[in-house]
Amino acid sequence: MRRLFFNYLVVISIISVLGLVVACTPRKVHPPSPPSKIEKPREETARPDLPITKLDKDRKYTVLGQTYIPLSSSEGFEEEGIASWYGPKFHGKKTASGEVYNMYAMTAAHRLLPMHTKVQVTNMENDKTIRLRINDRGPFKDDRIIDLSLAAARELDIIGPGTAPVRVKAVGSASRKELPGTFYVQVGSFSKRENAENKKTSMQGLGYRETRIQQTEIDGINLWRVQAGKFSTVGEAEAARDSLALNIPRVFIIAD
Repeated sequence: MRRLFFNYLVVISIISVLGLVVACTPRKVHPPSPPSKIEKPREETARPDLPITKLDKDRKYTVLGQTYIPLSSSEGFEEEGIASWYGPKFHGKKTASGEVYNMYAMTAAHRLLPMHTKVQVTNMENDKTIRLRINDRGPFKDDRIIDLSLAAARELDIIGPGTAPVRVKAVGSASRKELPGTFYVQVGSFSKRENAENKKTSMQGLGYRETRIQQTEIDGINLWRVQAGKFSTVGEAEAARDSLALNIPRVFIIAD
């Protein structure tokens, strides 16, 4: 019995010593494996239901607490929804593009399409179709996709009901020559007001009735600039410049 008890103590001692050795032995620490490649989440778009391929953040704007990021390209754009129109209340006021709103021109407002995009708009109730240019932002009601000018709404028979289901399809962009604005052609700069007045009279005699004189000061010297005009598109201004350049050197276009 004593011998058995002695053997039991020996076993317990050996186990304790082994445990102490294991506990005191430094463990080899393996460095963590590098994390697997994490896919970068896609950028959230303003309207994920539209065929947005690229966004231009520099032109984003906020209306009624909602931020919109216009498309950088209209290529392939097409959508269906409700069209409305706006007229006398905004006639003569500046649009988001900077030009003055003319309710009798074939234009429209859109939240995302690039300025001066040409679109084809079809009234899905009567199949009437028109083409117009985007020059403003809006409408800012969730159930509407485009705000037509009075002239455009009249062509589609939307004036009476006020709204209609339409299909909007981008068909390109307005050319540079079509872009509207207020332009003049500078035909001379004079240090004497009298000479500037004579030049102005000469330009008016050639048919440029709205020719103006703009006074400026450079290095303490007064100058009077004579600018023939005015022209409502870049194309008109370029045509006048080319014609005037035949007899007047160094003419160039001025934009207001």
